[in-house]
Amino acid sequence: MSIFGLAGRAVLSSAAGIGRAALLVRSVFFWSFKAKIEWRQAFIQAVRIGVDSLAVTMLTSFFTGMVLALQAGSTTKNLFNEPIYIGILVGFSMVKELGPVLTAIVVSGRAGAAIAAELGTMCVTEQIDALYTLGTNPARYLVIPRYIACLAMLPILTVFADFSGILGGFLVSVTRLDVPSTTYRQDILTFMTTSDFMHGFSKSFLFAFMIATVCCFKGLSTRGGAEGVGRTTTGAVVLCMVLTLVLDYFATAILVSLGI
Repeated sequence: MSIFGLAGRAVLSSAAGIGRAALLVRSVFFWSFKAKIEWRQAFIQAVRIGVDSLAVTMLTSFFTGMVLALQAGSTTKNLFNEPIYIGILVGFSMVKELGPVLTAIVVSGRAGAAIAAELGTMCVTEQIDALYTLGTNPARYLVIPRYIACLAMLPILTVFADFSGILGGFLVSVTRLDVPSTTYRQDILTFMTTSDFMHGFSKSFLFAFMIATVCCFKGLSTRGGAEGVGRTTTGAVVLCMVLTLVLDYFATAILVSLGI
């Protein structure tokens, strides 16, 4: 087959996948208003996605804030002979970009993989077909609770990541760079506004919706037994990480154009 045939097949396959994902999203919105929501399942998924991911999310952001402070202190010291604006650099970097992005990547690798693997296993063991046989729509019973859990927990995790990263930068600034604690704190309180916080916080909802859509779609599309579950899980995590960075750029461009 020629290179043009391979490219065409890849484009058609991608377009078909996007179409099926759009149908899944439409089904989620339809059943959200037409049927009773499984709040017990939503709570269970919220614990798995949010509570179980809290420690690794905060640890990742904490050391990221420490590295930011160390690099910012070294750079400003070379330029101005003393470390300055550390609080501003760490605070704005964490709140506007790194907090939501790192949280989305961590949740994709941890909770997103679990969602894709769980739904994929149910698919290859014909449990999804059993739900259809019993007259239960899988979107209502399996997908909607995971959407609710992602949309509820990812913004909360983002807030914890922001504070954890700022705290890590604070410790490095005080202990390694000899920056007064009041200076670090005052820099953030003086220059950071609510719109700066909302800039990153609003993106966490977009990332949550994307993670839920990709992982649920990949899981429900699994074929090929145990090997297929492995491919599905890997593909879901990789796609979520890539889309996180892609969506971050476009979301940032839109928010900046709106002055947020």
